[in-house]
Amino acid sequence: MEETYLVTLPEQAAALLHPIRSEIVAALKVPASATEIAKMLNETPQKINYHLKALEKVGLVQKVGTRNVRNLVEVLYQAVAKTLILSESLGLSPETSQKLQDQHALAHVLSLTEAIKKDALQLMEQAEIAQIPSAVLQASVSLCGEKQRNEFMNEYFSLLHQLIEKYQSGEKENGEEYQVSIAIYPKPEGGKQG
Repeated sequence: MEETYLVTLPEQAAALLHPIRSEIVAALKVPASATEIAKMLNETPQKINYHLKALEKVGLVQKVGTRNVRNLVEVLYQAVAKTLILSESLGLSPETSQKLQDQHALAHVLSLTEAIKKDALQLMEQAEIAQIPSAVLQASVSLCGEKQRNEFMNEYFSLLHQLIEKYQSGEKENGEEYQVSIAIYPKPEGGKQG
């Protein structure tokens, strides 16, 4: 697996702008099957397999092996690189390239909210049997320009990473796994003040 991969083809850029496909690429830093990715993303293996084929066709993921699981052969896929960068040769101005990446992030926010909603509904059904521990944090912050926004994001992710590392037990059998999701986006005009 390469460290970085330069996305030079329009069909590759288009694939990355699809929220589920970008999540699949991000999840494939290590080899995994469609079934494993489906569990991670709370999707069906058939849906993930469809998107894997599309990503493989444009060269963003590749088959790296197979394994036998209960008399079935699972194909293992891996992303072509840890980091994907949109090439300037796509003919996009830096502003358009940044806009595409920002739109991709917004599309991911929509995908994430749908996943959270689906998870919450499943947990609410389970809540009839047992109490489900959960928490929500919502805040607003005023940031002056792109530079300050990037600094905020980098510091925020760094602090979050430290917190997760501190509490990550590494023992999935003994601990209960919690989902942590983060999104940052401008408050829509006309949105309620928080």
